[in-house]
Amino acid sequence: MSKNIVQQNETALNTGPIIEITGMHKWFDDFHVLADIDLTVQRGERIVICGPSGSGKSTLIRCINRLEEHQQGRITVDGVELTNNIKNIEKIRMEVGMVFQHFNLFPHLTILENLTLAPIWVRKTPRAQAEETAMYYLEKVHIAEQAQKYPGQISGGQQQRVAIARSLCMKPNVMLFDEPTSALDPEMVKEVLDVMIKLAEEGMTMLVVTHEMGFAKSVAHRVLFMDFGRIVEQNSPHEFFSNPQNERTRLFLSQILH
Repeated sequence: MSKNIVQQNETALNTGPIIEITGMHKWFDDFHVLADIDLTVQRGERIVICGPSGSGKSTLIRCINRLEEHQQGRITVDGVELTNNIKNIEKIRMEVGMVFQHFNLFPHLTILENLTLAPIWVRKTPRAQAEETAMYYLEKVHIAEQAQKYPGQISGGQQQRVAIARSLCMKPNVMLFDEPTSALDPEMVKEVLDVMIKLAEEGMTMLVVTHEMGFAKSVAHRVLFMDFGRIVEQNSPHEFFSNPQNERTRLFLSQILH
């Protein structure tokens, strides 16, 4: 992995916040899954979110595009507040791409059809233009030769690269990644991380839930540690890994760093 990615595109961080979360809470029935979350993400910033299972990491990023609804506090994305207003939700979802743990590709559609579906139906892009864009991003993730295959005909690592390309076809301003490599065989992890590193080099705003600490060290501007629904600690990768301030963070790192 490149050691210089964090130094690249730093000017992008000076153009103001793209995500602002203030005093945000979320409950699942009586379970307080997110508590008093405050987070500001600058344009071009890359944040890695880590923590134990059940700490609220995935729920936090799912709230950013309203896949989960927060009950208290404010979330603003690119100047648009996320409320029950359907138009605001749709606007934000058009600007925020998401890559899931389990690909979520349509098995009955070809790779090319998976990529063109949303641009054609949501952005009203002409089919020829949508297909041209799709092929551009399939080239970008080094999988263009698979365009006419179905998801079941390619490997898990290839499917996840397709999922990333699909999100990019909507020309998002922010990319959310929810443990994008955790469902992959170890030999497939690198090919997906390489694609994500390339996005980082190009200045994409990224929030990544992952346990890939090598990726965090190389790519992140900031690493967040969550536990029991709260952001317990956040710092630059160097400080986070070399000098964790919270005892819970130290314990977590001792268990995952070998």
